[in-house]
Amino acid sequence: MREECGVVGILSTEGEDVSSHIYYALFSLQHRGQESAGIATFDGSRIRVHKDMGLVSEVFNGDKLKLLRGDRGIGHVRYSTTGPSTPENSQPLTISFRGGTIAVAHNGNIVNSTKLRRALEEDGHIFLSESDTEVIAHLLAKELLRKDIVDATRELMKRLIGAYSLTILINDTLVAIRDPNGFKPLCIGKVNGTHVVASESVAIDVLGGKLIRDVKPGELLIIEEEVESYQIVRSPSTSQCVFEFIYFARPDSIIDGKLVYDVRLRIGERLYEEYGIEGDLVCPVPDSGVTSAIGYSLASGIPFLEGLIKNRYVGRTFIMPHQRLRDAGVRLKLNVVRRNVEGKRIILVDDSIVRGTTSRRIVQMLRDAGAKEVHLMVGSPPIIAPCYFGIDMPTREELIAAHKSVEGIKTVIGADSVNYLSLEGLIEAVGIPERRLCLACLTSRYPVEVPGEICVRRQVRLTHF
Repeated sequence: MREECGVVGILSTEGEDVSSHIYYALFSLQHRGQESAGIATFDGSRIRVHKDMGLVSEVFNGDKLKLLRGDRGIGHVRYSTTGPSTPENSQPLTISFRGGTIAVAHNGNIVNSTKLRRALEEDGHIFLSESDTEVIAHLLAKELLRKDIVDATRELMKRLIGAYSLTILINDTLVAIRDPNGFKPLCIGKVNGTHVVASESVAIDVLGGKLIRDVKPGELLIIEEEVESYQIVRSPSTSQCVFEFIYFARPDSIIDGKLVYDVRLRIGERLYEEYGIEGDLVCPVPDSGVTSAIGYSLASGIPFLEGLIKNRYVGRTFIMPHQRLRDAGVRLKLNVVRRNVEGKRIILVDDSIVRGTTSRRIVQMLRDAGAKEVHLMVGSPPIIAPCYFGIDMPTREELIAAHKSVEGIKTVIGADSVNYLSLEGLIEAVGIPERRLCLACLTSRYPVEVPGEICVRRQVRLTHF
């Protein structure tokens, strides 16, 4: 399970070049996407762009950053969910139109992008990529030919269905937009005379700045010397992706006023409260299970001890054709500390189970190292439905919990027990009301209409200025 991307937008009110600031901000968001990276800046006369496949450190160096002059710009790291992993789908995505140039960085997924794209093509629009981000750019350009930015954004939001946190350059104007459901995080902060908008607050922290607030669902920000805010769409209930708290966001990020670390700590505590399983040590699946494992250890009094060590210098691995080679790929990323687990009852803490294949291999690795028992504690309820809003998640047929009972999952994985956090426990740990969370992958009930899926409609009221 992978997140699609991270976005950044920066404007210096003191005329300072911002490309290096964007670079460091993207570095802090690298966990959100590792396929490609890009930066677009406005140099006083035109938008300059550099983007390529690879990690931030591979795409940029000092010389490339010097070419990206300008006191305002946007940045992007990508993991593809709509459109293949190719250079033309990397972002920021730029298009030229009669009014100038637009550069867009997008986190999310537009559910109705195929329909919108078809209509635009019939109107004569030409597409150069397969990304839904280009659909957003063309729609916005079309509206900007006859409307100002606020009214054009209002029309854009009427057309788009799905998840979108956006940073955009419209010639020399920097804007940020968050969809009315608030699926994906977006926040704004300040570093002396520099405004920063980003997917997570860690991007502001790394620049030595101060988080001001989250961008509200349905809000447009026009970022100049001062930040202008327009609440384009107002919704009484939102749909913040719950997996930002479980897995995607960095634990030191603050999302919707909640420190992610605190949420994951509470997840571990709730797992012990709900099951009370005893053992000799609490062992996390690194890195996403670490904080919840600490929570379980604190609540239970069972020592926290690393039984698995992650090789942090391993990048993406190829899909191996044979089981033996696939198992070697897992061992390349994780190695067992045999002395810590041999003869022990292991409380193994992970954030989720998707297909179950990785969990099965990890459990077997612990058994091969001499573990006496392995009890898998899962920091989320069973994932029973796919995500359509920007998470690369398998089909329903591939999700192990969609067609197997917990007992069946335990048999497949080979653990002594498999224990999922309850939905009620998760909501309590997050500390945000259920009506404000997207739980679709856990409940199969979607907050916006998705063809072939059950939709729980939530009222959205347009606010006009």
